[in-house]
Amino acid sequence: MHNALKFLDADYFSEGAQNVLEKEAAVNPSRAVPFVLLHLASLSVLWTGASAFSVWLAVFLYVSRMFFVTAFYHRYFSHRTYKTSRLMQFIFGALATTSVQRGPLWWAAHHRRHHKYSDEENDVHSPVQEGFFWSHIGWILSDNNMPTDYSRVSDLNKFAELRFLNRFDWLCPILLGILTYAVGEMVGSLYPSTRTSGWQCVSWGLLSTIVLFHATAAINSLAHIFGYKEFELSDNSKNNFVLAIVTMGEGWHNNHHRFPNLVRQGLKWWQIDTTYYILLLMEKLGIIWDLRKAPVIRERQLALHQEQ
Repeated sequence: MHNALKFLDADYFSEGAQNVLEKEAAVNPSRAVPFVLLHLASLSVLWTGASAFSVWLAVFLYVSRMFFVTAFYHRYFSHRTYKTSRLMQFIFGALATTSVQRGPLWWAAHHRRHHKYSDEENDVHSPVQEGFFWSHIGWILSDNNMPTDYSRVSDLNKFAELRFLNRFDWLCPILLGILTYAVGEMVGSLYPSTRTSGWQCVSWGLLSTIVLFHATAAINSLAHIFGYKEFELSDNSKNNFVLAIVTMGEGWHNNHHRFPNLVRQGLKWWQIDTTYYILLLMEKLGIIWDLRKAPVIRERQLALHQEQ
């Protein structure tokens, strides 16, 4: 029994992340194979065709999973900008794994490291240090960055269910794929005029996953290259309106690096932060609470101004 529990808690890699900073970072070509295959699989939409239902399903999968990444992986697991119950924490983690961006502990550990060393030598995905390709894709394909550095997520590691999700991060994406196929088959059977099929919906779901990945990765890469600075910081983080729209608020990256522990990233009325708006609704429904909101920013800025 003890060995079984140990297996469930284990990471993919027995070494863990010890001495990861001392290892030479390099792309492992074998790790690129599944990445390339997933991209090629998304091109199956050219053979399965399109229907209004499958395209709208892809849009829904993109928007919902982008929210899961931004609201749960980023603003909850990485920065703890609000609180929730242990049950909802598990549900949040499970939903976020459908993004196919590894597990919650892995995601949070790497992101916390990014903030600690932002655009410095030990930043895992800095375009300033290693260029666009590495910051966008290369770092994910490195043996260096595959293990989970549990020392950075001790607050999350104490939950066995989160360790389970982190170990079996492929489980929910597979279940989502099966559900997507079943829904497509059901719609095609009940409404033949839609010309929808299970494999067609799976193909568009895969395309949605690829677009989701690159939009998320663009915050690591493009948001440190293009845009403007609201705050003068030591790193190269920038605000970018286009990225903010496609990532539901994450494009206000310079704001976020100035106040990483705030739930809101769009600090001005015109800085659209869709993730924050949905989180406010979830607060009203009692799903989450104790959100670290924008008024704290104004109070902090006022205090700094008075000190000067």
